[in-house]
Amino acid sequence: MRKLTYFIACSIDGFIGGPDGDAASMVRFMDEEFLEFLKTEYPETMPTHGRSAMGFDDLENQKYDTIVQGRASYDLALEAGVTSPYAHLREYVASRTLEESPDPNVEIVADDLVGRVRELKAEDGDFGIYLCGGSQIAGELIDEIDELVIKTYPIVLGSGMPMFGSGFAVTEFSLGEVRTFGNGVVVRTYGRKR
Repeated sequence: MRKLTYFIACSIDGFIGGPDGDAASMVRFMDEEFLEFLKTEYPETMPTHGRSAMGFDDLENQKYDTIVQGRASYDLALEAGVTSPYAHLREYVASRTLEESPDPNVEIVADDLVGRVRELKAEDGDFGIYLCGGSQIAGELIDEIDELVIKTYPIVLGSGMPMFGSGFAVTEFSLGEVRTFGNGVVVRTYGRKR
């Protein structure tokens, strides 16, 4: 069974962006040390055009071969004229409003997102599934998330978009690896308690 990993950036107070989802305040923490970590351990989590610009588009995927993202995350790429932001992965976009995919590499999942993710998890393979942003889809998929990789940036937003846009439900995870960086970023990995 393949794992679904919510690989997400957030503030100290647990927000993945401002009230409108804007996460631009976190970009400044992409220094050389942190980029080297991403390049070495999570190169596939960088959009294809970003990998190319940083000179590591030839790196093999380390952990994931599939990405699931929400419509708002995908819209950021579309606004930049990019229809397949993660061309190095199989791409799924959860959207009830996008009627047709603008790219043959991107499959739109309009309904039964949980069912589609369960199908992806049931596939054979050594690589996992990268859940990329979307407070609402993270909330919808909370029961399917096997692992959390939380990149916590040393800022407080005060309010904004929470990591999980869902109702109250206690879900336990066990702390795994913790990694700290000179710029104040902390990356924590958690596994779901079964």
